[in-house]
Amino acid sequence: MLPTLILASSSIYRKELLNRLRLDFQCISPSIDESRLPNEPASALVTRLAIEKASAVKQTLKDDSIIIASDQVALLNDCILGKPHTTENAIKQLLEFSGKKVTFLTSLCVLNSKTNRTEMSIDEYHVYFKALSLEEITNYVLLERPLDCAGSFKCEGLGVVLFEKMEGSDPNSLIGLPLISLCKLLKRHNINPLLDSESRTNINKT
Repeated sequence: MLPTLILASSSIYRKELLNRLRLDFQCISPSIDESRLPNEPASALVTRLAIEKASAVKQTLKDDSIIIASDQVALLNDCILGKPHTTENAIKQLLEFSGKKVTFLTSLCVLNSKTNRTEMSIDEYHVYFKALSLEEITNYVLLERPLDCAGSFKCEGLGVVLFEKMEGSDPNSLIGLPLISLCKLLKRHNINPLLDSESRTNINKT
């Protein structure tokens, strides 16, 4: 019998992405402090937070499970940018991005709660922004309200009109969950979406 698959996240975007693999899973929101440590590099930050999210969820479980956790930051000129949370901050972020390259680091942790075996990866994705006017940026933010998104845009929606080009191995990582890397890591835990989807019972929960 396959272990229960857990997504350690309350993100609707990550849930929608994981649903693409047609594997039944549960969502459990981890409770951790996501503050950056003093002088902590971006790659270390997203790695640590993904591991802490998975570990926090592990503490709440009784059954054997495979836990998936992820974290993401945006980088502009090596400066770490978080989620905007307000309209004003989103407009300010996008004005800073205008005509520039922004790099996104998305970490991925897959933790076996029984063996404590942990697999990690980090996906790097680059977005080149068009030269944008204040009116264009303001209209975009008001239309799509990307206030809970690192980088202040939703690339799966209207956000694509902000871009000149995109570079990276997996566009899903930009949304918040690198599915190509996830499939590789899940296979190391003997989970294969092409073989296991039909054998799992439907236990999806929000």
